[in-house]
Amino acid sequence: MKLRTLALLLLLAAPAVFAGTRKLTIDDIYDPKLRVQFSGTPMTGVTWVDDTHFFVPRTKGMEVVAEALVDAASGKEVALFDVDDLQAQIGKIEGVSEADAKKLARPRSIVTNPKANALLLTINDDLYTYAIREKTLTRLTSVAGEEEEASFSPDGASVSFVRKNNIFIVDANGKQEKQLTTTGGERLLHGILDWVYQEEIFGRGNFRAYWWSPDSKSIAYLSIDESPVKPFTVVDHIPNEPALEVTAYPLAGGANPIARIFVVDAVSGATTEVSRAGYEKAEPLIVDVAWTRDSQNVIYQIQDREQTWLDLVSASRANGTATKLLHETTEAWVERQDTPRFLKDGSMLWFSERTGFKHLYRVSADGKTQKALTSGEWEARDLHGVDEKNGWIYFSGTKDSPIELHVYRMKLDGSSLQRITSTAGTHTANFNEPMTMWLDTASDINTPPHVDLRDGSGKLLRVVNENRVAALAEFELSKPELMQVKTRDGFTMEAMLIRPTNFDPTKKYPIYEHTYSGPHAPQVRNAWGASTYLFHQLLAQNGIAVWICDNRSASGKGAKPAWTSYRNFGPQELRDLEDGVAWLKTQSWADTSRIVLNGWSFGGFMTSYAMTHPSPFHAGIAGGSVTDWHNYDSIYTERYMLTPEHNKEGYATTAPRTAAKDLHGNLLLLHGTNDDNVHIQNTIQFVYELQKAGKQFELMVYPKSRHGVTEPLLNKHLHQLMFDFVLRNVK
Repeated sequence: MKLRTLALLLLLAAPAVFAGTRKLTIDDIYDPKLRVQFSGTPMTGVTWVDDTHFFVPRTKGMEVVAEALVDAASGKEVALFDVDDLQAQIGKIEGVSEADAKKLARPRSIVTNPKANALLLTINDDLYTYAIREKTLTRLTSVAGEEEEASFSPDGASVSFVRKNNIFIVDANGKQEKQLTTTGGERLLHGILDWVYQEEIFGRGNFRAYWWSPDSKSIAYLSIDESPVKPFTVVDHIPNEPALEVTAYPLAGGANPIARIFVVDAVSGATTEVSRAGYEKAEPLIVDVAWTRDSQNVIYQIQDREQTWLDLVSASRANGTATKLLHETTEAWVERQDTPRFLKDGSMLWFSERTGFKHLYRVSADGKTQKALTSGEWEARDLHGVDEKNGWIYFSGTKDSPIELHVYRMKLDGSSLQRITSTAGTHTANFNEPMTMWLDTASDINTPPHVDLRDGSGKLLRVVNENRVAALAEFELSKPELMQVKTRDGFTMEAMLIRPTNFDPTKKYPIYEHTYSGPHAPQVRNAWGASTYLFHQLLAQNGIAVWICDNRSASGKGAKPAWTSYRNFGPQELRDLEDGVAWLKTQSWADTSRIVLNGWSFGGFMTSYAMTHPSPFHAGIAGGSVTDWHNYDSIYTERYMLTPEHNKEGYATTAPRTAAKDLHGNLLLLHGTNDDNVHIQNTIQFVYELQKAGKQFELMVYPKSRHGVTEPLLNKHLHQLMFDFVLRNVK
């Protein structure tokens, strides 16, 4: 079936190649000493410290060299604090080297008290505050054991933290420490998340599981009991005596950690458990916790194990009694939603995908009245805040383009919807507290991120960071083309093509296709992404066309297209990828007898699946792959596939390792030996089945590497290997 191009979204009127003449090398992109800074010096780690000032670390390469407090309106910079004084004081602490003192005094991100006149620092596993005006460094803790997830209370009078899986608070002046929980231990975690809760629910790297009440009198926290969960061991083979890392890792269908919510009084230490009455049989997941504005109730989201429904519940701080406010269901799974935003009248702003598209609703305090504020076949994605004084809600969404992100505002009743970003591309917003000013970080597929300061209407106040990147003008780079192609059943897929440099339409060019394919994970975006972008440019300079085409479940076009993957990862995704190749076959220049498919993580699964099932791909590079969904964690897997008990056929038919005998073409397998996310067990099992089936393949493992290969020299080796494999298989 012939597929047609619907639209080229941009760049076709521009020259196909940038003006530079220099060719890229692996060293230019990946060598830690020789690589070129193609992203320039973007602003990262920006924190508003009050309504009119923000803090930004100034960097040179990877090193922070200065700490700047910026007056938003004027752009005038002053030092947030005396870096030299802080470094000198830190240097006096026993066991702190000069190099460590220098680094600690120049953090990439900061934690300040609410008045922004004191910093919170961790030095040698102890907590300190640094009073900015007084230039005094005060030690808060001196007990053995790491203090984790430290933060100030909302009134700034206390600092909370987790030590040995128990919650503590200490006066901000360091005079008194108090232990609020006592039963935490190796398998019972108070106030800190286990691996699967941080990875799949609260966000990778976010381990904090306690929340101060706005009045600073109480702390709500999750207590996570890992004792039912079977441990999984990851081995570091580099030391002479291999190091073992044992983690409670719940596999699909296995026992989950048990999560409960408690509220502890910060003064008396009295603890109240939030009721879970009626939810026990569902093997519930607690997926969000917050407080009402008046500090009287804890609001939390709870789901059944397979995430087929979600309840928003209010629980009394005084006695833990719970009242259900909302019950969410869909045609497939239900995603955890952002914390509701409470308004002064007690109502709240709430996201829901009940229609198949994520939209914003205004819900009464008791949950009985709900009004959709946005609607349509697009997504309202991030709520930035509310200016109740002037009646505006600010959020980001995809109303104008599924491959771009823009900032919008509307009235509290959903009227007067306005887009307040003016340029094409992807915009991320960082607002001050009263929503009067915001930092607009914007990029597009050819332009690294730059930052503007804007007012609430989107009016440009000044350019904050122009971020011109001279290196981009030095190199011969093809301009990517963004386009749309139709599937056989009429779904519009977003795609990107990078033609080889010096493209000649009368010649034939092989294809390299990159994919992820997993739910809600689009790869085609009108946004800057230097690392992958430059590797693709390197391939284009070597006569290879780069093709990325997002299947419908990965498209980012709403929950409804994603639901097509429910209970059966692989078949629909592959059909969509095939339809993208079908469009390539209509192009006279495309040599579709030479296509290499590449992906990592879910993309590694998809590549392995495609190479073990009939498909148009002639070689594949599969990294960090899931090769049997029985091997992956319960919360992610069961959201989409249900438990193995409830979907035996789905698990059996989607595992690449069970189809190893059908491998076609050349396959390169990549994996980090210390991957604690997708365990190398997946690749080892796949290898075993391929060997028994008499199939030849290539394999490379990366010691000490986790789910990503981040050690610079190993990352360079990885991409050189991939580059060589692609050339060998297409030329």
